[in-house]
Amino acid sequence: MLFNSIEFIIFLPIVFFIYWFVLNKKIVYQNIFLLIASYFFYGWWDWRFLFLIVISSFVDYFVAQKIPFAKTTKNKKLLLLISILVNLGMLGFFKYYNFFVDSFIDSFAALGFNLQARTLNVILPVGISFYTFQTLSYTIDIYRGKLEPTKNIVAFFSYVAFFPQLVAGPIERAINLLPQFTKQRKFDLEQAKEGMRQILGGLIKKVIIADYCAVQVDEIFANYGSQSGSVLLLGLVYFAFQVYGDFAGYSDIAIGTAKLFGFSLMRNFAYPFFSRDIGEFWRRWHISLSTWFRDYLYFPLGGSRSDTYMVLRNIVIIFTVSGLWHGADWTCIAWGFMNGIYFIPLYLLKMNRQNLDTVAENRILPNPKEILQMSFTFFMFILSLSVFRSLTVADAFEYNKIMFSKSLFSIPDIEHIKLMPVIILFVLFEWFSRRKQHVMEIGNLPKVIRWSIYMIVGFIILLAFDRDPNAFFYFQF
Repeated sequence: MLFNSIEFIIFLPIVFFIYWFVLNKKIVYQNIFLLIASYFFYGWWDWRFLFLIVISSFVDYFVAQKIPFAKTTKNKKLLLLISILVNLGMLGFFKYYNFFVDSFIDSFAALGFNLQARTLNVILPVGISFYTFQTLSYTIDIYRGKLEPTKNIVAFFSYVAFFPQLVAGPIERAINLLPQFTKQRKFDLEQAKEGMRQILGGLIKKVIIADYCAVQVDEIFANYGSQSGSVLLLGLVYFAFQVYGDFAGYSDIAIGTAKLFGFSLMRNFAYPFFSRDIGEFWRRWHISLSTWFRDYLYFPLGGSRSDTYMVLRNIVIIFTVSGLWHGADWTCIAWGFMNGIYFIPLYLLKMNRQNLDTVAENRILPNPKEILQMSFTFFMFILSLSVFRSLTVADAFEYNKIMFSKSLFSIPDIEHIKLMPVIILFVLFEWFSRRKQHVMEIGNLPKVIRWSIYMIVGFIILLAFDRDPNAFFYFQF
């Protein structure tokens, strides 16, 4: 079920009403109801894939119960290994089987050997990369002694399948979200209002920014060979805002929806396009995934405690694996690798953590140095997106070859620049909201101004609303 669909517009108030007005003060019933609603929400796409969530939930629940009572470290590791193999096994089969088979065949073909191997007509289950990492964090934290296993099976299943963030995050940690299912929840009107504001802001990012940019991006990349360099550069700019508007928009809707039910989810985006270096960018972009890889891959590899060579190796590994997480394709792997290479000079110069505050913290406008830093960081990011969006790595090279030709300095036609005023307006709106949790955090404004903004934003969303809505970009991951 899509957040930007008529079905969800009907689904949400019904679930909200039953949850608060029928099952209020009965936490067990609320959790059971949330679990049923979450399974219904996910099963709207394909009910058969519910079995994967149920299997993952059962395995991790029972493995977690056994780990604290294992008599030896070897037995604890064996139990953890069961969780890892089951979760990553399902993820690997559905998402990566055909990719690895095809890559294996192509590798031998390059050496002159023609191998015959069978690929499978496998459908990628929506959100499998997200909920797999979420359940894994639970068993890993229990193995590390950071968390006690819950005996409340309904609460745990609800944590895994919680519908607002089930299919595209944020990737929540059990240590944060799971306890919220075991405590009595009271309706908080102010929290609910803030949730509605964040949902509104998320819908603007999705239906206005992301969906309109997607039209331009699809057209430009489909015909990149006949476009000028300036148009191809615009295509990358539009793609950056498509991905950001789509994914940050989903996160805002998810976090806002969770607030309606008394839950607090972690922040997933923090105005990344105002980053002054690539290190700051990745601290502000898809925060739940970046911190997941930091805690469960980078630190176990040795983190920054090793010698320089090993640290650089660890950096490249986590960025490359992050690229593979995004998609079973060499373009995604190359994109992750590129961002790892971007990060290396920052680390070597010990500048990777120099920008920990908000840009222009106590000023209205950035200074020239900050403008140059943000522009360079944004350019490096969109340059990597040329690989991410292309069908093959060869296409990405050709795309960049054309883009960096003399035609880069030509003036794009009006058809390709007509969306830029909207993008500029959006950037300005985000700039003046950069110290806030989200762009619609306007609860402190006078009532007349607030409601004027709500009505304008709501009217724009209604005008752009499509009865056949576009799926969120990150559903494919």
